[in-house]
Amino acid sequence: MLAADVLGRAAGWGALGPGPRTRRRVALTFDDGPGSRTQDLMTVLKRHGAPATFFVTAPNAAAHPDLMQALADAGHQLEAHGIWHRPALLLPPWMEWAQVRWHPRAGEPSLLFRPPYGGHSPCTRLLARLARRRIALWDTEGRDWLDLPAAELARYTLEQVRPGSVILLHDGPEVTPELLDLILHGLHKRGLTPVLLRDLPMQRIGLRAGLERVRASYGR
Repeated sequence: MLAADVLGRAAGWGALGPGPRTRRRVALTFDDGPGSRTQDLMTVLKRHGAPATFFVTAPNAAAHPDLMQALADAGHQLEAHGIWHRPALLLPPWMEWAQVRWHPRAGEPSLLFRPPYGGHSPCTRLLARLARRRIALWDTEGRDWLDLPAAELARYTLEQVRPGSVILLHDGPEVTPELLDLILHGLHKRGLTPVLLRDLPMQRIGLRAGLERVRASYGR
């Protein structure tokens, strides 16, 4: 079970990860919303003319249909973050099946699913395949769950960003709107353009890229 999580989450082999490194595009992604911070994030994104992809949870989507509609109307991409915000290893198979199958825009092709914490069980990839979902991971963390100043978090994030990067942020922490503003200024200075995940586009994580992810995860 531990090997499934390490191979699936840390290495990410077979999942979708960063886009082409030859294009000066990056993707901003937000997990856990929508919620009280969503409107602030949308305001910052609009000010910079930047689109983003929001991985939403079922309870929050049901609680905030107005924000779901606002995100869609603003041109942001809506994807799935599941029903229960728990690591996959803590879900029995029947709950993980429901977790993987749920999507805020049911019926659309090539739907993405980002497991909470990126966590995997031995069943995750099989269930995703059966549900016709693609696992979507990331290569750059904004670390907005840490109690650190926005400037420090932005500096760390921008040091990790490369063309094609998928940046992980969260729709919830108080620091994230300010952090997002600083990241967008930094991306502009580097000549990197934020796009939706579907426009990046994400690429399958192969053996070499997976080994690099493991080194990055455990070499900090």
